[in-house]
Amino acid sequence: MTALVELDDALSRYQPVMGLEVHIELNTASKMFCGCATGFGAEPNTQVCPVCLGLPGALPVVNAKAVESAIRIGLALNCQIAAWCRFARKNYFYPDMPKNFQTSQYDEPIAHDGWTEIEVPTADGVETYRIEIERAHMEEDTGKSLHVGGATGRIHGADHSLVDYNRAGIPLIEIVTKTIEVPGDKAALVARAYVSHLRDLIGGLGVSDVRMDQGSLRCDVNLSLKPLGSEELGTRSETKNVNSFRSVERAATYEIRRHAAILDAGEKVVQETRHFHESDGSTSAGREKSDADDYRYFPEPDLAPIAPSRDWVEELRGTLPEPPSVRRRRLQDDWDFSDLDMRDTIGAGALDLIVATVDAGAAPQAARKWWLGELARRANEQDVDLAALPITPQQVAGIQALIDAGRVNDKLARQVFDGVLAGEGDPEEVVASRGIEVVSDDSALGDAVDRAIEANPDVAQKIRDGKVAAAGALIGAVMKEMRGQADAARVRELILEKLG
Repeated sequence: MTALVELDDALSRYQPVMGLEVHIELNTASKMFCGCATGFGAEPNTQVCPVCLGLPGALPVVNAKAVESAIRIGLALNCQIAAWCRFARKNYFYPDMPKNFQTSQYDEPIAHDGWTEIEVPTADGVETYRIEIERAHMEEDTGKSLHVGGATGRIHGADHSLVDYNRAGIPLIEIVTKTIEVPGDKAALVARAYVSHLRDLIGGLGVSDVRMDQGSLRCDVNLSLKPLGSEELGTRSETKNVNSFRSVERAATYEIRRHAAILDAGEKVVQETRHFHESDGSTSAGREKSDADDYRYFPEPDLAPIAPSRDWVEELRGTLPEPPSVRRRRLQDDWDFSDLDMRDTIGAGALDLIVATVDAGAAPQAARKWWLGELARRANEQDVDLAALPITPQQVAGIQALIDAGRVNDKLARQVFDGVLAGEGDPEEVVASRGIEVVSDDSALGDAVDRAIEANPDVAQKIRDGKVAAAGALIGAVMKEMRGQADAARVRELILEKLG
């Protein structure tokens, strides 16, 4: 493999061109074409039936709730909703496709020709980009392969593979953009912001839990390069199933550098799928990518066409919540955040986390302080997204409630965060098990103050002489003796009382 080109060097000569395909698992109670349950985490192969296993003679039936959700997604993306559409069979061999074809939509999607606007936090402020939507179509998810043995969890080097068909047949909406061509240094940021925007938009609709960590929101990053000033598109690669905002940005960045290295060497980019590796942000070759003709699409003979009435579509339009950009402006006003506060909140992927923390009882500024400070630092150290930390907004609000009640201070709160993140329980349980509650008992504090005064007579005399600022040294001594568990404000009061 040719050494990667530095990003700035690549962008000085090539223009990135992207197309993003985002797969959304719907949260319907049953699968797309059968009555099997869709709960996440069930024992393998316990949520299956003859239909989703593709057994001979089993006939599918369309899930009406999935169609409704698809229409609402299309409307939220400003798409045209088809008056008539149908399903097709997409034929290809994959071990996690029990039917050996996927029931999808081909040339007649339920939603098409839409757009959405995204806000991208940059060093120069928030920039807005319009992303054109090619289509949003319905299909079913595949099963899940588990490759056992080997070092990477991939099929290469594995001893054997297992297949769980619980996910096969779960309703999916695939949202496909038109060509995205933005300033090269913004390409990866735009990709990340777009996926984050979709998460907010679709999460607000209530049609999916959009959990990237559970695979209910996945992004395929299609990317090619063309020489600056050229109109001819390059050969694209497709990095599959990228499952975090940060990883979408890293995958796009890596592919820009990889493509540039190949083109600089006078070689040709292979049209192929790529696997993304979280460990180092690299990608590796998957399979050569097929074109649509290779899938041998033909209309699904076992399903009737779908023809949503215009009245129904307009009724569903009336159920749409406020758009994410409107919601963000409202929250910014409600929380009294500055533009910089909101930009950093969005950039960190913390908006919904702060919303949930505020809903659980914390003040907005306090919620922002913890998510963008202490918790963002820990997420960076672990190289994960903020939402992937093992702590809930309710627990963060619980820690702030302990501070508001005077039971812990900020220093002790960080120890509570340690315990919660380590799986020791909720904040109350961590405080009890670690014994880290603030001491406010005047008897214990008074004894500690007396010892501090006795050990620091010069400081005590300064305070008696009216130099009240010197009390900080005695407060520090008391706090050290009490292992940070003293109420600093009460300690100061006691020092001033005792020294007149």
